[in-house]
This record gives sequence, structure tokens and C-alpha cells, in this order.
Amino acid sequence: QVQLVESGGGLVQAGDSLRLSCAASRRAFRNYAMGWFRQAPGKEREFVASINWSGGSTLYSDSVKGRFTISRDNAKNTVYLQMNSLKPEDTAVYYCAGRSEGAYASIAGLYDYWGQGTQVTISS
Repeated sequence: QVQLVESGGGLVQAGDSLRLSCAASRRAFRNYAMGWFRQAPGKEREFVASINWSGGSTLYSDSVKGRFTISRDNAKNTVYLQMNSLKPEDTAVYYCAGRSEGAYASIAGLYDYWGQGTQVTISS
């Protein structure tokens, strides 16, 4: 079992930046692909970004490409989501997810572990 704990959410203005962190409880993390998803009120959970086990390959949704960057530090068992040029439509609960398969993925059902989520609110 792997526990994932997100942090770094908050309330910022449009155009600002935030960096989310997700700390994993096990060293096995370094073999896992990791992803970020988000869910806005009244909407389904949607894919944001994913990174493979080594950090050498990444995938982004079209809505965040060019503004968000996913990265990982396997020595710290942590994955990050740097979010720049934030927009009100980025407001959501952001979830960290891990899959024991090392390849990145955009489908939530392929992930084995989920964090509790962190709220990100962007004011206009």
C-alpha cells in the first residue's frame, strides 16, 4: 500500500503561480508512474498531467499544456505540479495518483493509489 499526501493548494489570483507537491510513503514510488487529476464542482474528474517512473516522459492535457509542468524527485519520493498563468477555470480539487506500472497514463482507472486532494482556487 502506498499513501499519497498532497500539499500546496490555496487561493490565488488569476495569472499567479502555485506549486503542488505529492509525497509518497514508500520507496517503491520510484518505480511508479504518477499523475495529477482535478475535479471542479459539478464536473467529472479530469486528467491534468502524468510522468513516467524516471521522469523522462510526460503527458499533459491540452487545457494546461504550456502552463503546467509535472516533475518528480525520486530521492524524496515526491512529485510536483508547477502551475503558472493560472486561470479561474483551473479552480478545482487537485488529486495526486500513482500507478505501479511505470508508464504515464491519462486514464484515471489505470491508477492504483490516490491522495485525498488539495483545493486550488483562482480568483478573477
